[in-house]
Amino acid sequence: MPVRSQQDRLPTQVDVARVAGVSTQTVSRVVSGQPNVRPETIQRVMAAVEATGYRLHAAAASLASGRSRTLGVITISSAQYSTSAILLGVEAAASEEGYSVSTASVPQHSAPASFLGAFDRLERQGAEGIVILAPVGFLAEALGTRTERTPTVGHRQSDGIGADALVDQREIARLATEHLLDLGHRTVWHVSGDEFWQESNARRDEWEAVLRERGVTPPPVIPADWSPESGYRAGRTIAAIPDVTAVFVASDEMAFGVIRALHEAGRTVPDDVSVVSVDDIALAAYAAPALTTVRQPFHEVGRATATRVIDLIEKREPSVTPQLRAELIVRASTAPPPPLA
Repeated sequence: MPVRSQQDRLPTQVDVARVAGVSTQTVSRVVSGQPNVRPETIQRVMAAVEATGYRLHAAAASLASGRSRTLGVITISSAQYSTSAILLGVEAAASEEGYSVSTASVPQHSAPASFLGAFDRLERQGAEGIVILAPVGFLAEALGTRTERTPTVGHRQSDGIGADALVDQREIARLATEHLLDLGHRTVWHVSGDEFWQESNARRDEWEAVLRERGVTPPPVIPADWSPESGYRAGRTIAAIPDVTAVFVASDEMAFGVIRALHEAGRTVPDDVSVVSVDDIALAAYAAPALTTVRQPFHEVGRATATRVIDLIEKREPSVTPQLRAELIVRASTAPPPPLA
């Protein structure tokens, strides 16, 4: 049980110092993260912190150490599952390192100025490093000296600002497209994500490359914007093309809309049309039919990204990032094509 005074007041650094057998100055240095304290002293002080129930006020810690121990995260304003899942990974890794997380969101399709404004707001709030969970390839030049003064990491491919924790988006498209071709489908149609996102463009390019490798002329891309509604509209287009037997959809959420539109048009999945998508969100296994999809390790991406930016803040050797691989999860939404009439 935590130690309390006779008045059951909140514990102070004096209480921690008494239990640890050190000075209050030493307690202050330990809890504010200052350097040059012996490991055994840190261990004694932290044990006393736990025993007394002492909790340091974050603002006081910042004033004492000159540090906020805060990560800033810039996200796109959307209900996308991937952003939320990655952010959970960022928060988990930050918490383990003693950091808090502050977020700033930017509207979809924003100009670079909006991202720079979010970056500056997080800096003013004391963020020691910035994680950008957005398609930031076009921002590398615009961010300029900001990334020199504040450690910054994005998780998108080719973003030019230290993207170390990556999932190969081209591999995702290859897994999905080859799966459908290997089932015997003569071609694969593609419902793309929003072209604002680098992932969308990488998946589209690799889908096309795989088809050409197999001697197939790619059919027209059906554009969408990641939302189920856009998937539904794309599904209505697909349903009106009688010879479509296989579709690679760039996200699970859009695939729900595609399947709904096919069902309304009397096209059965997978007997008439096979559908494979991307992400493996929690609902994918419970769709009707259960979705075949390419799983992305979102939580691990968030953890690795946060760890990388903390490495930069702490000026320590970068942690070894394991290879983060996508995985094809085969369920009931894909099957061999129907027999030719």
